[in-house]
Amino acid sequence: MNKKLLIICMVVLATATLAGCKKENIELQKPYKYSDEYYENLRAYKKSDHQLCFGWFADYSQTFSYGMHFMGLPDSIDILSLWGGIPDSTTHPETYKEMRFVQRVKGMRLVMPIIVQVEGSGHPVTEEGMYAYADELIDRVFAYDLDGLDIDWEPAGGTYLNSAANFAKMVEHCSKRLGPMSNSGKLLIVDYYNHTLPTNIEPFVDYIVNQAYTQGTTTNSAANLQTRYNRVAAWCPPSKFMVTENIGDWWQNGGSPFTEANGNTISPMDGERMYSLEGMARWNPTQGTKAGFGGFYFGRDYNSSPPYKYMRRAIQAANPAVR
Repeated sequence: MNKKLLIICMVVLATATLAGCKKENIELQKPYKYSDEYYENLRAYKKSDHQLCFGWFADYSQTFSYGMHFMGLPDSIDILSLWGGIPDSTTHPETYKEMRFVQRVKGMRLVMPIIVQVEGSGHPVTEEGMYAYADELIDRVFAYDLDGLDIDWEPAGGTYLNSAANFAKMVEHCSKRLGPMSNSGKLLIVDYYNHTLPTNIEPFVDYIVNQAYTQGTTTNSAANLQTRYNRVAAWCPPSKFMVTENIGDWWQNGGSPFTEANGNTISPMDGERMYSLEGMARWNPTQGTKAGFGGFYFGRDYNSSPPYKYMRRAIQAANPAVR
């Protein structure tokens, strides 16, 4: 076959192939649709007495993967901290629409997280500057119609809020407009890692969230969680205390190997090794029932099979379905 004939044959074959194809719009992933009654029951569950599921969510965009969507999240998540920022209705209309849907229809409470630091905020590094900074943060919560503020206290040497006393003043100032003493209906949350919190903030906050991450080690345990709670037990009731894992680093197994207080390492859900997100969901301090549990960068659990396997598992462990 000469070159000219070969080219002609290839063109004819390609044309025939295209002619035999039917153009279709294929939706790669389609979300489930539920009834109004389902959403009504879901919102009622969120208001019921149960252990809360809290999470910092960051990777939201309009991609084909529902792991990058608010609508792809497990419905039973209670509080969502918007680590990826607040979507704008003009620049990101679809993301904004999804955010409002999970808030208003699914009953998820959306809070704005911020690692607080007066330096660099544009306000004077003084007590009055700190209060102005706090007011600016609170104004954003109201302007964006969010459900509260998640204050991440990570004191660094030399900064104004390195002082626990200064931080306590900021929390009390925020409580005038947010939190249980404000009658605003909006949450005031403080999260922290291993720092010693000021003991006088409890009346002003809804929840204290401990970053009980598997960090600098390869395992986690009930003993570790109990030690963390004991540091605040004198002033923070269990009903205001949450523990969280860095699922962003441990999503493949839902955390690190976990040992319960009685030495158990096996999940009663399937007889397999227990990992820390489930362990945190199952754990309670000896002093009483905790407020809840959660995860940092938990969106990566979408890559599990099935999606959000470990978040859903932990929710079920903390709040077993009625059978």
